[in-house]
Order: sequence, then structure tokens, then C-alpha cells
Amino acid sequence: MISRRQFVVLGGLAVAGARFGRAGDEVPSMLDHILLGCSDLDQGIAFVEQHTGVRAAIGGVHPGRGTRNALLSLGERRYLEIIAPDPAQKGIDDKRLTSILKLSSPSLIQWAAHVDDIEALAKKLRAAGVNIEGPAPGSRKRPDGRLLQWKTLGVDAKPEEAMPFFIEWGKGTVHPSVDAPSGCRLENFSAGDNDPAALRSSFRKLGLEVPVYRATKPELHARIVGPKGTLELKS
Repeated sequence: MISRRQFVVLGGLAVAGARFGRAGDEVPSMLDHILLGCSDLDQGIAFVEQHTGVRAAIGGVHPGRGTRNALLSLGERRYLEIIAPDPAQKGIDDKRLTSILKLSSPSLIQWAAHVDDIEALAKKLRAAGVNIEGPAPGSRKRPDGRLLQWKTLGVDAKPEEAMPFFIEWGKGTVHPSVDAPSGCRLENFSAGDNDPAALRSSFRKLGLEVPVYRATKPELHARIVGPKGTLELKS
């Protein structure tokens, strides 16, 4: 049961979500990037290039998180982040790093939805009774020395495996999709669960419209089309 106040706030979020995407779209319009986890970055880059014909470019490292990445544009304001352990960072205790180290093959591990005002979103979600983590600032240096800055917001919603985190890019920061290697596009992004109705409800409480299908367990699916082939990814 939710209070009348929570119902009003959630209704407002659903209306906001309708502006960002429509049921039946192949890709949620709020999607910012998808994360492909792999135990070795060079192998992950080669894997994507083999299937699409486009080679991702080294993005940089995440200090204190134990990871580094490579990026590939998927069209306007969308990109693929290939993320893997950074051998130069030792003894890092990070939940995401631990899950990446366990991967036997490249797999989708998460996705991000972009917002223009993450503080306002945080306020709305708190008022709706949604447990959140953040907003928290983040940054990394590109190989050319340019600093990228952002804020992220995590949400405590079920199923955890299908939920995104939200990101607001810093003013003056060039979005990674602008100058990452191009030639690929994200043709489909969707989420699966054994209770599709409940999953849709969870997304809508966050103001998101995401294509949902029935699956045996919570999972993510993406289809990337490149000049030399199609890459199907699952979590």
C-alpha cells in the first residue's frame, strides 16, 4: 500500500517517463550507456570488434574502483562501456569489481539512464518512498588529459539485476558518445523477468519506460548493429 502523497509523486514520475519514451520503443530514450563487463579489457575490445567491425577506444581508469574501460559510440547520447579490472590497482574491495572478476565471458552487467537534474530526481524518489544512494560525484581523466565529471544516483528497486543507475553529466563535459569510435547503433535494449508486469511497475516508479519480456530470471538484453555484423548481448 502507498499513501496518497506517494501515489501523486509516482504519478508525476510516470508522466515524466512518458516524455522520455513510449511503450513499444526498441530503446528507452533515457538510456545513456550500457556496461559490458569482462575479466580482461583487451579481450573485451577484441570481442566487440570481432562481431561489429568497430574497435572501441581506451577511455581511462576509475581510481579507487579497481576498473578501467574502453568506449564505443552507439549513436547520439548513447554508448557502450567495456569495463574490466585495472591491473595497476591492487587490493581494491569493490562489489562491481568482484562481480566482473567472476565473469567467464563478456556479459551485460548494468545500464545507466541520463537525467538533466539529478538532485530534483533524488528529491522526487525520496518523496515516493524509493530508497536511493547518492547523488554522488564522479570523475576520470581521459588519455588526452581531459577531465570528465558526472553525478550518479543508485536506486534500491527489484529486481536489482535489471535496474539502472542514473547519471547527470557535468556542465562542460563532452558526452563520451560524441568522440568515441562510431559506426555502431543500439538497435534494441530490453529487460526480462519471470514477472514482466512487476518489472514494468518497478521501471515506471522510476519514471522509465523500458521494453520488458518474460524470462526465467531477471536479465538485460541488447542488440548492437555494426558495419560488419550484429552483436547480441545478455546479462
